Amino acid sequence: MDLIVGPDGIVRFGGETYPGVIGRSGISSAKREGDGATPAGEFPLRAVWYRPDRMPAPLTNLPVREIGPGDGWCDDPVSPDYNRRVSLPHAASSENLWREDGLYDVLIVVGHNDDPVLAGRGSAIFVHVAAPGGGPTEGCVALAKPDLLSVARGLGPGSRLIVEPG
Repeated sequence: MDLIVGPDGIVRFGGETYPGVIGRSGISSAKREGDGATPAGEFPLRAVWYRPDRMPAPLTNLPVREIGPGDGWCDDPVSPDYNRRVSLPHAASSENLWREDGLYDVLIVVGHNDDPVLAGRGSAIFVHVAAPGGGPTEGCVALAKPDLLSVARGLGPGSRLIVEPG
């Protein structure tokens, strides 16, 4: 089953609709590192990651991985590790996945710019927990935690994120 996101941030999945949040710059068909846009297109959903100190493993048919204090995601376009999971500390700029704000308590890794990885075309695109008050993301898609967990239950091999252009 596919997770479909409209230009208004509304997420459709399995006959249900959920209020979602997209990047501060909207949706872009020409995603670039740091532009704050959610990439338009169709992307495989790779895995569900979660913080085991804050919640039990989510129910899903995607692969599940625990996030640990040393997990990061490289966002430096000149690094050979660009747009890949890395161990922190890391020599190149990398986002810390072990966040205190709860936004990454559970996340779905989106297969954007990962096969192959192209420098500068965007990194660390996830479906993650929305910020309180629903503020925009840096380019990801965000949902309320209960909605994200509900969606994860219906995902499995072959599931995609479809982001409709604005």
